[in-house]
Amino acid sequence: MSVDPTVTIDFFINGVPCTAHDGETVIQAARRAGVSIPHFCWHPNLSVPGNCRICMVEVESDNGDPWFDIGCNMPVTAGMRVLTESETVKKLRRDTMQFITLNHPVDCGICNKSGECLLQDYHYEHNGRPSLSIDRKNHATKFYALSDRIMLDNERCIMCTRCVRFTNEVSKTHALGAVHRGDHSLIRPAENADFNEDVYSDNVIDICPVGALLSRENLDHARVWYTKATPSVCPGCSRGCSIDVWHRKPEWALKALDPALNARIERVTPRENPEVNGPWICNKGRDLAKIWERPRATTALVGGTPAGLDEAVERASAIVAAASRGVVLVSSWGSNEELAALHHVLQDKLASRFTARVKADHAPQPGELLEDDILIMADKNPNRRGALALFTPLEGDLPAALVGADVVLVWGEGVADADLPSTARVVRLGSYAHEAALRADVFLPISIQTERNGHYTNAQGVVTAFKACFEPKGDVVHAEGLFQALAGNRKALQRVLAGAVS
Repeated sequence: MSVDPTVTIDFFINGVPCTAHDGETVIQAARRAGVSIPHFCWHPNLSVPGNCRICMVEVESDNGDPWFDIGCNMPVTAGMRVLTESETVKKLRRDTMQFITLNHPVDCGICNKSGECLLQDYHYEHNGRPSLSIDRKNHATKFYALSDRIMLDNERCIMCTRCVRFTNEVSKTHALGAVHRGDHSLIRPAENADFNEDVYSDNVIDICPVGALLSRENLDHARVWYTKATPSVCPGCSRGCSIDVWHRKPEWALKALDPALNARIERVTPRENPEVNGPWICNKGRDLAKIWERPRATTALVGGTPAGLDEAVERASAIVAAASRGVVLVSSWGSNEELAALHHVLQDKLASRFTARVKADHAPQPGELLEDDILIMADKNPNRRGALALFTPLEGDLPAALVGADVVLVWGEGVADADLPSTARVVRLGSYAHEAALRADVFLPISIQTERNGHYTNAQGVVTAFKACFEPKGDVVHAEGLFQALAGNRKALQRVLAGAVS
């Protein structure tokens, strides 16, 4: 049933006057009013199967004979008086939880979902007692590989079918289904479908309300209460989906094991953003650790030889000062703040001797889905729109665009040495270990997205913030402060040196 927000309906929840939009169900209207109604199978972005029954509510009637129904499938009507916490409703929820956990192992102590599991929360809130059943639980398949990325524990599955509906209604791969009947029902890959080909498959891990669907990559990495989520932006394409980057809390830092684990990305999940990505992201966003955790370049180089950061910045500044026809190749992975800093320096100090062109740092990888009509966009750079708001795009052949340049300042990735003029002096600002850094006249290591705060402007013009997860290491500096130093600003150089970790 469609919802019309222009038409409102007055009703009551637990005696409190509330307003619903025409077409809203009780659970939708209650959610907007800040009233929580428990739910397993219901999800705000999926169809309504009404199969878990935990969202049962009571509706008062004028004749004193109340009736009961599931809030997820009951439209609000004018004057309706809904009770979500009556004694009868609480008893019905306890009974439903007894039924749902009848064959569930209730193994929260070893479950990866523990700490963020709806079943665990509702068991404590609405039941919290051992099963009344004395019959042996039905055993089912453990650790069934639904795909190369996702493991299914059938004993924990409560057959809410959120995962099946996701593949039918959101990713539209129709890759999952249910086989058998009753308490022998199982989620299985659908015939003539391959769940590995669903580039949004990992969203079913998030929406699974129990610990049945698990990431094989992140299995047993860290308990959720040892980690925290830092809001960020996926740089995988110009959609710029909002994400949470999960990493270990400082207060739970490991001391006896590899300290590198304290700066590891444990997982990446969607951060709901109705303007950009809703509640979903693609699997590339889940795998950002493979991009961000590549071997880093943390030492400044002069002529391919390690040098002090102060010496390297001085040499780079001298090269910039001597340029008569310089070109800056602007990163489309730079933040709006970094782009503005570079633009200010070019306008204020270098406008007569330097031009700037926006390049692509990343191109689609072999086998990568180029674009679709859900989230994935063809441009694999998160802030090209932000860069193009200040600088001219690089069009056509790169070597042709650099003819006559005596100095090239390369910011970020995506530029091979072979495309640079052999007679030009080269200053590279990069973050990852690469042979090109050894061949540059000067290489300066700069921070990556997880080490700084900033904003990206996505292809639709939506500006989204990201925050730092970790401190930079070694000689790594922020590009935003480096541009002023390269233009000969001594105070900026001192600030850069003060900010670097030696």
